[in-house]
Amino acid sequence: MKSLGFRIAALLILAIVLVVGLATVAALVAFRHPLPETAAKSVAQQIHVLANLVQQDGEAARSAGVDIRRKPAEGPVDRAATMFLTRALENTGPADRVVVTREPDGFVLTASLDLGGGNWLVTRMPDFSPPNGWPSFAMWILLIVAGSTVISIIAAAKITRPLRLIESAVAAVGPDGMLPAVPEIGASEVRATARALNRLSRRLKSAMESRMRLVAAAGHDLRTPMTRMRLRVEFLPDEDREKWLADLAELDQIADSAICLVREETRSDGHEPVPLGDLLRSIVDDTALAGLPVEAGGIPPLTVTGGAVALRRALTNLVVNAATHGGGALVSLERHGTQAVITIVDNGPGIPEDLIGQIFEPFFRVDIARRKTIPGAGLGMVIAREIIERFGGTITVANRVPHGLLQTIIFPHAEVTERQCPANPAECSS
Repeated sequence: MKSLGFRIAALLILAIVLVVGLATVAALVAFRHPLPETAAKSVAQQIHVLANLVQQDGEAARSAGVDIRRKPAEGPVDRAATMFLTRALENTGPADRVVVTREPDGFVLTASLDLGGGNWLVTRMPDFSPPNGWPSFAMWILLIVAGSTVISIIAAAKITRPLRLIESAVAAVGPDGMLPAVPEIGASEVRATARALNRLSRRLKSAMESRMRLVAAAGHDLRTPMTRMRLRVEFLPDEDREKWLADLAELDQIADSAICLVREETRSDGHEPVPLGDLLRSIVDDTALAGLPVEAGGIPPLTVTGGAVALRRALTNLVVNAATHGGGALVSLERHGTQAVITIVDNGPGIPEDLIGQIFEPFFRVDIARRKTIPGAGLGMVIAREIIERFGGTITVANRVPHGLLQTIIFPHAEVTERQCPANPAECSS
């Protein structure tokens, strides 16, 4: 956004400077002569009047303030002005010798007319020529650049303000995917942009709530027919009953996972200090007791902000998933600056590169055949990501070389734990 504003401001500055610069050059070329024709004619007529007055009565002319000297006025001769005034004198009366000099300050012209007999009529004349020289032109352009820069920056800021409003609103999107309310104030374009963003936020919120209600209702409504099916299964032969009960247990797990996913996406509680190191050790121990191959690497005592119960559910899903599908898991914890970094490494076959972006989609399976041999609803990774992002964390998954999967979870604002977790890890909430 800043780049766009800079480009707009630079374009405005360039346009203003070019227009003013070309206009200035054109003016200097058009008025480069020291005296316009009409002004020179007027000055020549005045000089003729003074010369006639001196010739008729010199004393009266002196007493009237006419400057009569024995030599021309001092100073460098302005040849162009002298030539121009001589031509004007020829057109307005008798042509006498005239010399135009410029005073030392460079801004005043003096005309000296030869009256004969060693007398000179000296009178000042206006200088109608524009300022000359590159220094003056450069100063003029610098002033234009300074003024146009201020105007262009203000104009660019106003032009890009709706875009900056969109950028700030998108950057403020929370972990739940909701856009914050934007104040509808300011210029008409800004108000229109804010209204559009607020409408988008309301529609998105309505669509998300509708989806959550649909999933929760489906998971809840499945329980009644599943209960009836369990009752009917009891009257089946033993060889069929076990298969039906296994399928019903899987359906029950899917319904529970769907309801749990809805709860995690709509929950906003549980922002408190959690001893992450102790929580990870407890998860590793419980997973190992369940008969799954899992080991703990380096796990220093670190504390993060979140909910102990929710974080335990998320990390358990990740560890169990790695131990189940990866043939064993190694869990480690490190502190990088102010961040807590959890790595979960397994030795499984990994995930095809063209499918790794789908790993956080609901009910995703790398191999559909696994559904028959490995229990699960396919929502563990989704629920884990929802919980981790709700507490400001991130999770990424990448393949290892030559095989295996690496799960990396990062939590901000990690601190060293000052006390150990209680006996029950679920109580690690303060």
